[in-house]
Amino acid sequence: MSTTLSLSDLKSLSDDLSSEIGKTIVGLDNHVKILTLSLLTGGHVLLDGLPGTAKTSLAVSFSQSLGLDTNRIQSTPDMMPGDITGTRIYNPKTLEFDFHAGPIFANIVVVDEINRAPPRSQAALLEAMQENQVTVDGDTSYLDKPFMVIATKNPLEYEGTFPLSPTQLDRFMFKLNLDYPNSDDAISILKSKSSSEVTTSIISKDTILNAQNLIMNNISVDDDVSTFISKVVKLTRNTQGVILGASPTASVSLLNAARGYAAVINGKDSVTVDDVKAVAFDVLNHRL
Repeated sequence: MSTTLSLSDLKSLSDDLSSEIGKTIVGLDNHVKILTLSLLTGGHVLLDGLPGTAKTSLAVSFSQSLGLDTNRIQSTPDMMPGDITGTRIYNPKTLEFDFHAGPIFANIVVVDEINRAPPRSQAALLEAMQENQVTVDGDTSYLDKPFMVIATKNPLEYEGTFPLSPTQLDRFMFKLNLDYPNSDDAISILKSKSSSEVTTSIISKDTILNAQNLIMNNISVDDDVSTFISKVVKLTRNTQGVILGASPTASVSLLNAARGYAAVINGKDSVTVDDVKAVAFDVLNHRL
């Protein structure tokens, strides 16, 4: 695909990814579309679901379909922050400490079972997810663009898990819930296991960067849409029974998600209230 993109190209890009990932992942086309628009609007995604619902398979297949550097972090209770960010190791030849970059230095970082990482290690993701940079021993390194974290989480809190803090949850633009497949999809899954299909890279890095610029610079947002987003977020803070409402970061995430939905899913150059409604649940469900 050409790196000179139009709005129609964005929808084709999303459809192509869904088709490619559909070779190995069954029944999750909508999740693939949300992952796509999150990538193209600079967001991160939390995949939440019971064991065996293809959370990790979806994350890995999505990353494999992109021409980007990808790393995977398997979270464990004994994980240290340096296992994510990297650390400085003494070099006896130079008599200095050399920085060895951790797995956070990639375009796509798949964090498997994020709630098995202890709070200190979870916190090692915060700066990278918010500011696209990593600071170790006072020295700051900038991450390559695009940068996206796709984390998986089991909703059942077994021994050896640590709940995500509100700050960590707020870093994710979307939380997508995965459930057991319906009967037809369950049969299709069984049939797919007899196939040798694999996910291949079909979208280049330049295409992704150009798509991000197109959405950021060419999708307009009218005042009535901004007002609607503000009202929705404010309502979450004033609703009885809600202890913690949505933050200002949630407002920005909702705006960017709606901008991506308008461009990627609907092929439009302006955001409507219906676009906001379409993404509101997945943007807000983990923040309240």
